[in-house]
Amino acid sequence: MKCRNILVLLLVAIWAIGCAAGASAQSIVRKNELVPDSVKQVIIGTDTVDIILPEKNYGRFDRSLRNYIFIPRGKWGFGATASYGELQTEDIQVLSLLKDFNFKGKIYSIKPYIQYFIRHNQAVGLKFNYSRGIADLGKLSVDFDEDLSFTLADVSYYQQSFAVSTFYRAYVGLDPSGRFGIFNETDLSFGSGSSRFKRLYNSEPKDTRTTTTQGALNFSPGVCVFIQEFVSFNVSFGVFGIQWRKEHQATDGIDEGSRVTSGANFRFNLFNINFGLMVVI
Repeated sequence: MKCRNILVLLLVAIWAIGCAAGASAQSIVRKNELVPDSVKQVIIGTDTVDIILPEKNYGRFDRSLRNYIFIPRGKWGFGATASYGELQTEDIQVLSLLKDFNFKGKIYSIKPYIQYFIRHNQAVGLKFNYSRGIADLGKLSVDFDEDLSFTLADVSYYQQSFAVSTFYRAYVGLDPSGRFGIFNETDLSFGSGSSRFKRLYNSEPKDTRTTTTQGALNFSPGVCVFIQEFVSFNVSFGVFGIQWRKEHQATDGIDEGSRVTSGANFRFNLFNINFGLMVVI
C-alpha cells in the first residue's frame, strides 16, 4: 500500500514538472517571437543597438525585408559628387539629310556637400552646385528637298550656374556588415546663372545674353559602397523633378524682356549622373 502511494506521488510530481517546463518553453517562444534570433546587437559609441532597424509590418504578409544599420545616428558626412559629358563630331553625314556636321560640346558640374545623421540611416545636409556647359557648332547642312534646305555655321553657346540646396537622404543597408547600401535623396535648390548665344543671322552676328533665376525640387536615387572604413563611393542619378525658372534676355544690348517657365521632369537624365566620394566621421 505504501509503495502504491509513493508511485502515485512520483507520477503527480513528474506531471507537475512537465507542466512547468511546458509553460516556461512557451514563454521562451513568445520572447523569441518578440526578439528574433536574426536581430543582432552591436555597440555604437556608448549605445547598444539592433543591427536591424525595427519596422512595423502593416501588410498581410511578412516578406522578410531588412533594413540594416548602414550609417548610425550622430555621424557627419563630408563629400563631393561630379558629373561630366562630352560630344565631338567631325564631318558626320546622316543619309542625304544631314551633311558636314561639325560639333564640339561638353557639360560638367561639381557638388560639394555636408550632412549630419539625425537618425540611423537618415541624414539632412547642405549642398553647393556649380555647373558649366560649352557648345560650338562649326557647320551643319540640312537638305530635305528643294524648298527646305539651309546651312548653319559659327554658332556657339556658353552657360554657367550656381545653386545652393538643402537635402534629405534615407539609406537602406543591404548587408549586416554595413558595406553596401542604397539611398534616395530629396533636394530643394535655389540658384542663378547666365548664358551667351552667338550666331549669324542674315549674315550679321547676333549676341544674346540671358540671366536666369531658378528653383527645383529633385528626387535622386543612388548606390553607396564603403571602399574603406570611413570612405564610401556614391553613384546617383536624377529621375524626377519639379522646376521653376525665370529668364531675362537681351540681344546686342537691346532688352527683349523676360519670361517664366515651370514644369515637371519624369525621365531618366543622362546628363544628371553623379559620381562621388564621401568621408564619414
